[in-house]
Amino acid sequence: MAPSHTVPNGTPKSLPKTPQKPSVEPNVLEVVFGSLLIKPWYPSFYPEELVGRTIERLYVCQWCFKYSKELVGFLGHLKVCDLRCGGPPGAAIYEKDGYSLYEIDGDEHKLYAQNLSLFAKLFLDTKSVFYDVTTFLYYLLVADNPSPEIKNTSPAESSGEPQQRQVVGFFSKEKLSWDNNNLACILVFPPWQKQGLGQILMGASYEMSKREGRLGGPEKPLSDLGRLAYQRYWSSTLARTILSAPAKKTLMVLDLRNETYIVLEDIVATLETMEVLEHKKRGGAEAMVNKAKVRAWAEKHRVDLENPVNPDGFIEVEVEDEDEDEDEDEEQGQGQDDDQDEMEE
Repeated sequence: MAPSHTVPNGTPKSLPKTPQKPSVEPNVLEVVFGSLLIKPWYPSFYPEELVGRTIERLYVCQWCFKYSKELVGFLGHLKVCDLRCGGPPGAAIYEKDGYSLYEIDGDEHKLYAQNLSLFAKLFLDTKSVFYDVTTFLYYLLVADNPSPEIKNTSPAESSGEPQQRQVVGFFSKEKLSWDNNNLACILVFPPWQKQGLGQILMGASYEMSKREGRLGGPEKPLSDLGRLAYQRYWSSTLARTILSAPAKKTLMVLDLRNETYIVLEDIVATLETMEVLEHKKRGGAEAMVNKAKVRAWAEKHRVDLENPVNPDGFIEVEVEDEDEDEDEDEEQGQGQDDDQDEMEE
């Protein structure tokens, strides 16, 4: 059993277990995230002049990810954080079943993206983008009722304050990827792992690829944990797609690619791992999918065949007629820029 610790508001929280044999010792021994105390897995690149070479405890705001090594400064910031009640920056692009996805541009929200990346690196072994965030988009997964919840860390404030929505994970992707990668980095923060939230993030990345008409996948090579997570997503997605097809329909690998937008090499590797692919030449196809084997595989592994992402949950952005509303768009764009400048200040 993990040891219990107490954070500023007196609420005991258990430290999440670390992965076995981390490659490098963390330079932050404990991080306070709101009211949660978390043990980092890997070192991050926080400025040495601010946190030192190794720090016993770092305080990180659960809303904007700003950090402090001083408890007093941390508690003071929580009272006045600009994002305390307004939610994360950017615009919501998906809302369904208590979860939302917000898109932020690393160029427009540079400080937020940098702080988010520094925090994420505490739990990622290989990713290295922290300061040059301007070429990336970030997709924040927000939970309406996260479990565990982050309790009020300021004793002076009312305990009856309504539950705040919380960013529980994210994925990033390059604005321009020569390899058509639909995801560069993905992380569900440790307190909310093993709840299927990574499947939501992966599902959203593929649904967006489908809407854009661009076949792609995650940036490779994948980490060991990333490979396991994607194997779960790919296998359940392929099983769901195959089993929902008409009984007499002949399915080929190309059909699965066109339906799921998973690239061929990932489809073939996953189907071979599932042992449901038959290499028989039929109707010009090199390989066929055995539907009966897929059903047996899904039952054996108790796979949830429900789509983790509801396509109807995506919010459509209306595009106005440029010829008729050009002047109005310019005025609105200027106003949004001014508002964002004020928020970042």
